[in-house]
Amino acid sequence: MLTCVFVAELTAAVVVPGQPVPTRPIDTTQTLVVGDRAVRLVSVGGSGAERLLSRVAANIGAAIDKVVAFWGADWPHEISVVAAGSREQFLVAVGGGPASQWADIAAVAVADSVDPARRVSVGQRIVFAPGADNMSDDALRIVLAHELFHYAARADSALDAPQWVTEGVADFVARPNTAPPAEAAPSLPSDTDLNTPGPQRSQAYDRAWWFARFVADSYGTATLRAFYLSACGVGHSELATALRDVLGTDAAGLLVRWNHWLTG
Repeated sequence: MLTCVFVAELTAAVVVPGQPVPTRPIDTTQTLVVGDRAVRLVSVGGSGAERLLSRVAANIGAAIDKVVAFWGADWPHEISVVAAGSREQFLVAVGGGPASQWADIAAVAVADSVDPARRVSVGQRIVFAPGADNMSDDALRIVLAHELFHYAARADSALDAPQWVTEGVADFVARPNTAPPAEAAPSLPSDTDLNTPGPQRSQAYDRAWWFARFVADSYGTATLRAFYLSACGVGHSELATALRDVLGTDAAGLLVRWNHWLTG
């Protein structure tokens, strides 16, 4: 099951302003031109990191296509992907923070600073933790597309955006369509659920993904994108307002439709 992979891998973060940011060792191993985008593949240690970056190079084009198909092409044309060879290198590459914050993270999209009002992100990068080279090819493709969506949407996402919406939409972009299990519950997850280790977090990621799929299937992918911007964009609405303005319903009505979608 890939669900156990997502809990550790499908997370995005921004370096908190004011916190000390360690100096990152940079060793650019390769620069690729993929369409009209330049992809910098940076290894900060070890043969495992280099193996992973070679796999990233083989799959980044498809990930870009997925993101562009949903989000459009107006996002940074320079993409940085960093692979760490040790936990210490990973902590430096993500910009610091308590080690416990990254304890079960295999990949994360981070930025040194973000100014959503000006649509400017500085120091954006996707960072893979040591051991990420052990992922299956399918898992790597999903993780790469998921984190690349965060990379693309970063400048258009408010710093206080509801995490469950950002993660659910990123999963919609990245994960293949599979039927929800019969026991799937039509209840909206919370950011607390997503940040609670264990089954609660895994189930929350799945519910966020199913919700995004439901919106796309029922209202169209363009409406899902509009909902993301309404609920997560700069100056975003409250969730209830976004549901009403974009989807034309309230939470109760939406849950009824979602339940029909899950069981249909």
